[in-house]
Amino acid sequence: MVILGIDPGVAIVGYGVVECRSGNFRCLEYGCITTPAHTLLEDRLSEIYKGLLEIIDRHRPDCMSVEELFFQNNQKTEVDVAQARGVILLAANQRHVPIYEYTPLQVKSAVVGYGRAEKQQVMYMVRQYLHLSETPKPDDAADAIAIAICHGSSAMHQW
Repeated sequence: MVILGIDPGVAIVGYGVVECRSGNFRCLEYGCITTPAHTLLEDRLSEIYKGLLEIIDRHRPDCMSVEELFFQNNQKTEVDVAQARGVILLAANQRHVPIYEYTPLQVKSAVVGYGRAEKQQVMYMVRQYLHLSETPKPDDAADAIAIAICHGSSAMHQW
């Protein structure tokens, strides 16, 4: 199973493409779709959409796992990220890629075994799962890989 993990954002959308076979994970690609600051939101959303379609077309994932939004304080940022997330879901839907959503608590629980794990613990476990010598950079890409691993782990338990 090939899983496309997505860490939604407007300035940076992290992505990680992970193959899961018999409980073993292998990273196929990771990175970020970035949009320039001081650009119209609609132009940024268009760039995210086009970038995500390219990734989907390149890897033809069996599914996409996306982190659910976690609201904190900045309503403007939250609304913009929610719009970016909508474009991300649209791209997957347009390519008929099934979508699975996970909370940060679910991702941490699946990857570390503890829902309140620190970011460094999650990053360490991403390295372990993928047998990498270094943690993927930037953090947004590593987070996206963790989201993909979360889905791979939960899908294995459903079989």
